[in-house]
Amino acid sequence: MSTTFPATTDLCDAHESRLADGSLRVLPPLFQRFGKRAGFYGPAVTLKVFEDNALVRSTLETPGAGQVLVIDGGASLRCALVGGQLGVLAEKNAWAGIVVNGCIRDSVEIDACDIGVRALALSPRRAAKKGVGERNVPVTIAESIVEPGNWIYVDADGILVSRVELAQ
Repeated sequence: MSTTFPATTDLCDAHESRLADGSLRVLPPLFQRFGKRAGFYGPAVTLKVFEDNALVRSTLETPGAGQVLVIDGGASLRCALVGGQLGVLAEKNAWAGIVVNGCIRDSVEIDACDIGVRALALSPRRAAKKGVGERNVPVTIAESIVEPGNWIYVDADGILVSRVELAQ
């Protein structure tokens, strides 16, 4: 996606009817900001994993084409699902950003990458690499369902999930 994007506040103002009917949702303000991009947006690719990031790596190894990787890590704070190497991989393969319902690590390395990342917290512990998880399934992030292909809009004010691409 382009580097310019609509502000989440403007999208909320312009799409109040979508907020009312639930086709546009605001995620709770639980996420910390990492990476060089203060804001990003794109269609969602979803992963459902728990304390295992092998599927995260294999997904980020594919062309991102401006998509946003949304990882439901079960809100686990025991280990990190994304680290510096995966941040570099996401940047190299043109992912717009990553939203992690869980932890990341190597925050200094991720902050040097030209991507946007939102995560609940930091953990120095690495995840298992067994390959357990599901790709492109509905996931639950902060009590909100995100489906593959939903549009994710992220900036300093928050994270939006929309069933459709919103006019800028």
